[in-house]
Amino acid sequence: MKTSNIIFWIIAILITLASAYYQRITGPTYPASGSVIFNGKEIKYKLERSCDTSRNCPVKIAVFDNTFKGILKWKRYKTKDEWTTADMKFEDNMLIAELPKQPPAGKLMYQIRLSKDNSEILIPEDNKEVVMRFKGDVPFVILIIHILLIFVAMLLSTRTGLEFFRKEPDYKKLAWWTLGFIAIGGMVLGPIVQKYAFGEFWTGIPFGYDLTDNKTLFALIVWIIAIIGMYRSKKPGFWILGASIATLIIFAIPHSMFGSELDYSKVN
Repeated sequence: MKTSNIIFWIIAILITLASAYYQRITGPTYPASGSVIFNGKEIKYKLERSCDTSRNCPVKIAVFDNTFKGILKWKRYKTKDEWTTADMKFEDNMLIAELPKQPPAGKLMYQIRLSKDNSEILIPEDNKEVVMRFKGDVPFVILIIHILLIFVAMLLSTRTGLEFFRKEPDYKKLAWWTLGFIAIGGMVLGPIVQKYAFGEFWTGIPFGYDLTDNKTLFALIVWIIAIIGMYRSKKPGFWILGASIATLIIFAIPHSMFGSELDYSKVN
Protein backbone atom coordinates (compact mmCIF):
# COMPACT_ATOMS: atom_id res chain seq x y z
CA MET A 1 0.00 0.00 0.00
CA LYS A 2 1.37 3.39 -1.00
CA THR A 3 2.30 5.87 1.71
CA SER A 4 -0.19 8.39 0.37
CA ASN A 5 -2.97 5.82 0.60
CA ILE A 6 -2.10 5.04 4.21
CA ILE A 7 -2.12 8.75 5.04
CA PHE A 8 -5.56 9.18 3.46
CA TRP A 9 -6.93 6.24 5.47
CA ILE A 10 -5.52 7.69 8.70
CA ILE A 11 -7.11 11.07 7.91
CA ALA A 12 -10.42 9.37 7.11
CA ILE A 13 -10.35 7.45 10.40
CA LEU A 14 -9.63 10.59 12.43
CA ILE A 15 -12.41 12.56 10.71
CA THR A 16 -14.88 9.69 11.19
CA LEU A 17 -14.02 9.28 14.88
CA ALA A 18 -14.39 13.03 15.47
CA SER A 19 -17.73 13.09 13.64
CA ALA A 20 -19.06 10.06 15.52
CA TYR A 21 -18.01 11.53 18.86
CA TYR A 22 -19.63 14.89 18.08
CA GLN A 23 -22.83 13.19 16.97
CA ARG A 24 -22.91 11.16 20.15
CA ILE A 25 -22.36 13.94 22.70
CA THR A 26 -24.76 16.38 21.04
CA GLY A 27 -27.66 13.94 20.76
CA PRO A 28 -30.82 14.19 22.88
CA THR A 29 -30.17 10.82 24.54
CA TYR A 30 -26.71 11.75 25.83
CA PRO A 31 -26.79 12.36 29.62
CA ALA A 32 -27.43 15.94 30.74
CA SER A 33 -24.49 16.96 32.91
CA GLY A 34 -23.27 20.04 34.69
CA SER A 35 -22.75 21.49 38.13
CA VAL A 36 -24.36 24.00 40.48
CA ILE A 37 -23.17 25.80 43.58
CA PHE A 38 -25.61 25.20 46.43
CA ASN A 39 -25.18 25.96 50.10
CA GLY A 40 -21.52 26.71 49.53
CA LYS A 41 -20.88 23.38 47.85
CA GLU A 42 -20.43 22.36 44.22
CA ILE A 43 -22.95 19.71 43.21
CA LYS A 44 -22.08 17.86 40.01
CA TYR A 45 -24.79 15.94 38.19
CA LYS A 46 -25.17 13.54 35.27
CA LEU A 47 -28.80 12.80 34.48
CA GLU A 48 -29.71 10.01 32.09
CA ARG A 49 -31.94 10.67 29.09
CA SER A 50 -32.41 7.12 27.77
CA CYS A 51 -33.64 4.00 29.54
CA ASP A 52 -34.92 0.49 28.77
CA THR A 53 -38.63 -0.26 28.95
CA SER A 54 -37.95 -3.39 31.00
CA ARG A 55 -37.20 -1.51 34.24
CA ASN A 56 -37.77 1.61 36.27
CA CYS A 57 -35.02 4.10 35.65
CA PRO A 58 -32.91 5.22 38.62
CA VAL A 59 -32.09 8.90 38.98
CA LYS A 60 -29.02 9.64 41.08
CA ILE A 61 -27.14 12.71 42.21
CA ALA A 62 -23.99 12.67 44.34
CA VAL A 63 -24.18 14.94 47.40
CA PHE A 64 -21.82 13.25 49.92
CA ASP A 65 -23.87 14.72 52.76
CA ASN A 66 -26.97 13.14 54.31
CA THR A 67 -28.28 16.54 55.43
CA PHE A 68 -29.23 17.30 51.82
CA LYS A 69 -32.76 16.35 50.84
CA GLY A 70 -34.02 15.67 47.35
CA ILE A 71 -37.38 15.39 45.64
CA LEU A 72 -37.73 13.92 42.17
CA LYS A 73 -40.65 15.26 40.14
CA TRP A 74 -41.83 14.00 36.76
CA LYS A 75 -44.69 13.84 34.31
CA ARG A 76 -45.31 12.36 30.89
CA TYR A 77 -43.88 14.41 28.03
CA LYS A 78 -46.25 16.63 26.04
CA THR A 79 -49.22 15.93 28.31
CA LYS A 80 -51.27 17.98 30.74
CA ASP A 81 -50.54 15.51 33.53
CA GLU A 82 -49.97 16.81 37.03
CA TRP A 83 -46.44 16.51 38.36
CA THR A 84 -45.71 13.39 40.39
CA THR A 85 -43.14 13.64 43.17
CA ALA A 86 -41.08 11.17 45.16
CA ASP A 87 -38.65 11.64 48.03
CA MET A 88 -35.09 10.66 47.16
CA LYS A 89 -33.28 8.28 49.51
CA PHE A 90 -29.71 8.82 50.67
CA GLU A 91 -27.56 5.79 49.82
CA ASP A 92 -23.81 5.52 49.26
CA ASN A 93 -23.34 9.30 49.27
CA MET A 94 -26.09 9.73 46.69
CA LEU A 95 -29.71 10.78 46.60
CA ILE A 96 -31.65 8.17 44.62
CA ALA A 97 -35.20 7.80 43.28
CA GLU A 98 -36.78 6.03 40.29
CA LEU A 99 -38.79 7.02 37.25
CA PRO A 100 -41.53 4.51 36.36
CA LYS A 101 -40.92 2.51 33.20
CA GLN A 102 -42.82 3.54 30.07
CA PRO A 103 -43.82 1.82 26.82
CA PRO A 104 -41.38 1.96 23.88
CA ALA A 105 -40.88 5.57 22.67
CA GLY A 106 -42.56 6.85 25.83
CA LYS A 107 -41.01 9.94 27.40
CA LEU A 108 -40.96 11.46 30.87
CA MET A 109 -39.77 14.94 31.72
CA TYR A 110 -38.17 15.25 35.15
CA GLN A 111 -36.29 17.52 37.52
CA ILE A 112 -34.70 17.33 40.97
CA ARG A 113 -35.46 19.76 43.78
CA LEU A 114 -32.51 19.78 46.17
CA SER A 115 -32.86 21.37 49.60
CA LYS A 116 -30.95 21.97 52.79
CA ASP A 117 -31.96 23.99 55.81
CA ASN A 118 -34.24 26.73 54.47
CA SER A 119 -32.89 26.95 50.92
CA GLU A 120 -33.48 24.89 47.80
CA ILE A 121 -32.41 24.68 44.16
CA LEU A 122 -33.68 23.00 41.01
CA ILE A 123 -31.44 20.69 39.01
CA PRO A 124 -31.16 21.41 36.14
CA GLU A 125 -31.73 25.09 36.83
CA ASP A 126 -34.07 27.56 35.09
CA ASN A 127 -36.91 25.04 34.75
CA LYS A 128 -35.06 23.10 32.06
CA GLU A 129 -36.47 19.65 32.69
CA VAL A 130 -34.59 16.59 31.48
CA VAL A 131 -36.47 14.40 29.00
CA MET A 132 -36.06 10.64 29.39
CA ARG A 133 -36.96 8.41 26.42
CA PHE A 134 -37.66 4.72 26.93
CA LYS A 135 -36.67 2.11 24.37
CA GLY A 136 -37.19 -1.60 23.98
CA ASP A 137 -34.33 -4.06 24.23
CA VAL A 138 -32.46 -4.57 20.96
CA PRO A 139 -30.63 -7.90 20.57
CA PHE A 140 -26.97 -7.19 21.25
CA VAL A 141 -25.68 -8.83 18.07
CA ILE A 142 -28.05 -6.87 15.81
CA LEU A 143 -27.23 -3.58 17.55
CA ILE A 144 -23.46 -4.08 17.37
CA ILE A 145 -23.54 -5.08 13.70
CA HIS A 146 -25.74 -2.06 12.90
CA ILE A 147 -23.41 0.36 14.70
CA LEU A 148 -20.32 -1.21 13.12
CA LEU A 149 -21.74 -1.06 9.58
CA ILE A 150 -22.83 2.57 9.96
CA PHE A 151 -19.39 3.50 11.29
CA VAL A 152 -17.71 1.74 8.36
CA ALA A 153 -20.11 3.49 5.97
CA MET A 154 -19.07 6.87 7.41
CA LEU A 155 -15.41 5.88 7.15
CA LEU A 156 -15.73 4.71 3.54
CA SER A 157 -17.66 7.82 2.58
CA THR A 158 -14.91 10.05 3.97
CA ARG A 159 -12.14 7.97 2.43
CA THR A 160 -13.88 7.97 -0.96
CA GLY A 161 -14.12 11.74 -0.85
CA LEU A 162 -10.41 12.04 -0.05
CA GLU A 163 -9.67 10.09 -3.21
CA PHE A 164 -10.39 13.36 -5.03
CA PHE A 165 -7.01 14.66 -3.84
CA ARG A 166 -4.94 11.79 -5.25
CA LYS A 167 -3.05 12.24 -8.51
CA GLU A 168 -4.70 9.17 -10.03
CA PRO A 169 -7.98 8.71 -8.19
CA ASP A 170 -9.93 5.45 -8.39
CA TYR A 171 -13.45 6.06 -7.14
CA LYS A 172 -15.50 3.11 -8.33
CA LYS A 173 -14.71 0.39 -5.81
CA LEU A 174 -14.80 2.74 -2.81
CA ALA A 175 -18.03 4.42 -3.95
CA TRP A 176 -19.86 1.12 -4.38
CA TRP A 177 -18.63 -0.14 -1.01
CA THR A 178 -19.87 3.08 0.59
CA LEU A 179 -23.31 2.71 -0.96
CA GLY A 180 -23.48 -0.95 0.08
CA PHE A 181 -22.65 -0.29 3.72
CA ILE A 182 -25.15 2.58 3.91
CA ALA A 183 -27.83 0.38 2.36
CA ILE A 184 -27.27 -2.66 4.58
CA GLY A 185 -26.32 -0.88 7.82
CA GLY A 186 -28.82 1.95 7.56
CA MET A 187 -31.70 0.85 5.38
CA VAL A 188 -31.83 -2.84 6.35
CA LEU A 189 -30.53 -3.13 9.90
CA GLY A 190 -31.62 0.41 10.86
CA PRO A 191 -35.36 -0.36 10.59
CA ILE A 192 -34.87 -3.66 12.43
CA VAL A 193 -33.21 -1.83 15.35
CA GLN A 194 -35.98 0.78 15.21
CA LYS A 195 -38.65 -1.92 15.39
CA TYR A 196 -37.10 -3.55 18.46
CA ALA A 197 -36.49 -0.22 20.20
CA PHE A 198 -39.64 1.74 19.39
CA GLY A 199 -42.13 -0.62 17.77
CA GLU A 200 -41.97 0.86 14.24
CA PHE A 201 -39.77 -0.13 11.30
CA TRP A 202 -39.68 3.36 9.80
CA THR A 203 -40.60 6.77 11.22
CA GLY A 204 -38.95 8.95 8.62
CA ILE A 205 -40.33 10.37 5.37
CA PRO A 206 -43.16 10.03 4.44
CA PHE A 207 -44.45 8.77 7.81
CA GLY A 208 -42.63 11.05 10.22
CA TYR A 209 -39.73 13.36 11.01
CA ASP A 210 -37.26 11.02 12.70
CA LEU A 211 -33.91 12.50 11.66
CA THR A 212 -32.06 9.25 12.28
CA ASP A 213 -34.17 7.55 9.61
CA ASN A 214 -34.28 10.56 7.30
CA LYS A 215 -30.56 11.29 7.34
CA THR A 216 -29.81 7.66 6.44
CA LEU A 217 -32.26 7.90 3.55
CA PHE A 218 -30.69 11.16 2.36
CA ALA A 219 -27.18 9.66 2.56
CA LEU A 220 -28.33 6.73 0.42
CA ILE A 221 -29.87 9.04 -2.18
CA VAL A 222 -26.77 11.25 -2.22
CA TRP A 223 -24.52 8.28 -2.99
CA ILE A 224 -26.85 6.90 -5.65
CA ILE A 225 -26.72 10.28 -7.38
CA ALA A 226 -22.93 10.44 -6.95
CA ILE A 227 -22.42 7.01 -8.51
CA ILE A 228 -24.63 7.95 -11.46
CA GLY A 229 -22.60 11.14 -11.85
CA MET A 230 -19.39 9.12 -11.55
CA TYR A 231 -20.29 7.13 -14.67
CA ARG A 232 -21.89 9.92 -16.70
CA SER A 233 -19.87 13.01 -15.86
CA LYS A 234 -16.54 14.02 -17.33
CA LYS A 235 -15.55 15.20 -13.86
CA PRO A 236 -16.68 12.37 -11.57
CA GLY A 237 -14.51 13.59 -8.71
CA PHE A 238 -16.76 16.54 -7.98
CA TRP A 239 -19.78 14.25 -7.59
CA ILE A 240 -17.88 11.96 -5.24
CA LEU A 241 -16.38 14.79 -3.18
CA GLY A 242 -19.79 16.46 -2.94
CA ALA A 243 -21.40 13.23 -1.75
CA SER A 244 -18.67 12.72 0.84
CA ILE A 245 -19.04 16.23 2.24
CA ALA A 246 -22.84 15.95 2.23
CA THR A 247 -22.65 12.63 4.09
CA LEU A 248 -20.30 14.12 6.67
CA ILE A 249 -22.78 16.94 7.26
CA ILE A 250 -25.72 14.52 7.38
CA PHE A 251 -24.10 12.25 9.94
CA ALA A 252 -23.00 15.22 12.04
CA ILE A 253 -26.68 15.76 12.85
CA PRO A 254 -27.10 14.63 16.48
CA HIS A 255 -28.32 11.06 16.82
CA SER A 256 -32.03 10.58 17.68
CA MET A 257 -33.02 14.19 16.94
CA PHE A 258 -36.80 14.35 16.42
CA GLY A 259 -36.80 10.66 17.25
CA SER A 260 -39.77 8.37 17.79
CA GLU A 261 -42.05 9.36 20.63
CA LEU A 262 -45.22 7.85 22.01
CA ASP A 263 -48.50 9.68 21.48
CA TYR A 264 -49.92 9.49 25.00
CA SER A 265 -53.31 10.73 23.79
CA LYS A 266 -53.73 7.33 22.15
CA VAL A 267 -52.61 5.43 25.25
CA ASN A 268 -55.17 6.79 27.70
